[in-house]
Amino acid sequence: MNLYKSLIFPILKKFDPEKIHYTVTDLLKIAYKLPFGKTILKSLYEVPDKSLERTVFGLTFKNPVGLAAGFDKNAFWVDELSCLGFGFIEIGTVTPKAQPGNPKPRLFRLVDDEAIINRMGFNNEGSFNAAQLLKARKSNLIIGGNIGKNKVTPNEDALSDYLLAFEDLHPYVDYFVVNVSSPNTPGLRELQDKEPLSRILNSLMERNAQKEIKRPILLKIAPDLTESQLDDIVEITLSTGIDGLIATNTTIDRSGLKSSEALVTEIGAGGLSGKPVKDKSTAVISYLNKKSNGAFPIIGVGGIYTAEDAIEKLNAGAALIQVYSGFIYEGPALIKDICKGILKNK
Repeated sequence: MNLYKSLIFPILKKFDPEKIHYTVTDLLKIAYKLPFGKTILKSLYEVPDKSLERTVFGLTFKNPVGLAAGFDKNAFWVDELSCLGFGFIEIGTVTPKAQPGNPKPRLFRLVDDEAIINRMGFNNEGSFNAAQLLKARKSNLIIGGNIGKNKVTPNEDALSDYLLAFEDLHPYVDYFVVNVSSPNTPGLRELQDKEPLSRILNSLMERNAQKEIKRPILLKIAPDLTESQLDDIVEITLSTGIDGLIATNTTIDRSGLKSSEALVTEIGAGGLSGKPVKDKSTAVISYLNKKSNGAFPIIGVGGIYTAEDAIEKLNAGAALIQVYSGFIYEGPALIKDICKGILKNK
């Protein structure tokens, strides 16, 4: 990890974040295809210890450390990423129809804050394409499907988008995440309001109940909700019978940043992830867990850069955790470090 932070990341950060993302994943794909590449990657990053296993919403995870949605939107690199020690990977956000997302540049680093701002806008190749790639995958790691609505779909028709993506991905993912909390699709966060959210979740649960194999359904929420709104989320989670929550998505808050106000203003709109959201997401996890008396599982995500950060999320009430920005800044050894830290903390 020190080698990554001292040598590799200083080089990577000189390049455009979105372009270097594809360069690095292409290199991972090459490494995976080399003779013994898969075996070498696993030996470097996996912690094969049965005591790390967690059974949550009926699924058994080999460890509690997952990759959050947004890194592999289209399921391009599921097999390769599965060699880096993750207990699960969440693809997406996937929409029914392919869409280009927002104009570039749309991904930015705040290096002084060890943070990322993105306004990607659900750029993806559509749920059918993702389903075909998942159908062909070779790894058996648990995969989540994070689904959203297309930008051109009005909110009153959003349910149809969620159902279409659900149908495409259902045979090929192990659980679903309903994303109504991204700040980068106009009006999307309005779907977190009680009435539209209940309608979407109830309809998905009804459709799920008709399937021979029922997939757990989770809801991903924003870190910017008031306590009253969080109370509504708890009530909706319990009344709809969904299987759990992911707390939290990116924040629109810009307070307390080390980066210059001029830089932040120049970057403009987008969701902020990384270290600045750590305490906010932990507070949301803790509030939800206490308010619900632990009635449902929570996947904790936001600002996890060390084993201590991960353990803090777990102690706050998270059953599983996910990394994204920490994976970018700390490198792939982060997953191994977290797993080892959890074992030492037992």
